[in-house]
Amino acid sequence: MTTAPQTTAEPSPEPSAAEPFSVAVSSPAWRAAAEAWVRDALEHLGARVTGVEQPRVRPWSTQLVVETTRGRFWFKACCPAQAFEPALQALLADLVPGAADAPVAVDAARGWLLTADRGATLREDHEPTVDDWAAVLAAWVGVQRAVAAHREAVLAVGVPDCSPATVPERFELVLARLRALPAGHPSRPDAGTVARLEAARPRVAAAAALLGADTLPVTLQHGDLHPGNVFATAAGLRVFDLGDAQWAHPLEALVVPRAVVDAAGLDPAPALAAARAAWAAAGGPAGPADDAVWDALLRAAGVTHAVNRSQTWWDCLAGATEDEVADWGEAPLRHLSRVLEDG
Repeated sequence: MTTAPQTTAEPSPEPSAAEPFSVAVSSPAWRAAAEAWVRDALEHLGARVTGVEQPRVRPWSTQLVVETTRGRFWFKACCPAQAFEPALQALLADLVPGAADAPVAVDAARGWLLTADRGATLREDHEPTVDDWAAVLAAWVGVQRAVAAHREAVLAVGVPDCSPATVPERFELVLARLRALPAGHPSRPDAGTVARLEAARPRVAAAAALLGADTLPVTLQHGDLHPGNVFATAAGLRVFDLGDAQWAHPLEALVVPRAVVDAAGLDPAPALAAARAAWAAAGGPAGPADDAVWDALLRAAGVTHAVNRSQTWWDCLAGATEDEVADWGEAPLRHLSRVLEDG
């Protein structure tokens, strides 16, 4: 696995059960410790820090934009539920060279990641076209094919196992948690929604069974794959922002892109076709030749993705403040409710 330079900065104050993540990472003590760690890491590159800004704090992560004498760098601190991201990026850079940048530094215990700036993302460079989306999905399928044989290594860094066989039990767990929320919580389902979700158990079970029997290998699912999370470098496309990643059926990686493409008024069919062709290329496990089977797998992936995504949001909001719950607290129920949708 890629070894990033490690530093000797004193441990920073970390979020406790009583302290939300966003509160902890907004404190002067935490900021001082993070900046000291960054400065120490950049010494390996001969880079002197000239400025640091913290443009965003969320319940799940915060970033520092680090200006130096050798260009810009990005520091990211992940909430406990997504603290695997730094180690995952290092692993991915090792397993699939060129797919993701090797970090400048990683502190896996604290969920800290330091990377070099790669300029504009694909989305920042221009409005993504259908061809851009096709290239992103085909590139990610290449990553999935390469990583599929490394299950133990991926799970060892903390990526959640959301493979098809685990989905029905997760559905029950998330539903029970949502039902137990206090009245007034934005993800507390009403009686009618509870009844519809309970009636969807056979659909969830059938989707999990269909994907579990599929020949495509369970592998790394990015979780939030779109051109805003891809750098278009001279060496090719490089993905980042892996905090939502899961070990799941590969077609779940198409759910977010399909929704975003559709919302942008573009036809998602060419991008999905590019992903399908990428699975069929170069031998090995391939997508089904039958269109009806492919469509059934995509629908099933939408169901299992809904359950798995709901769990991600639940975990990320576990330490949220009241204001953050007001802003994002509806997400677990919104995603779980997608098991009720057709198509």
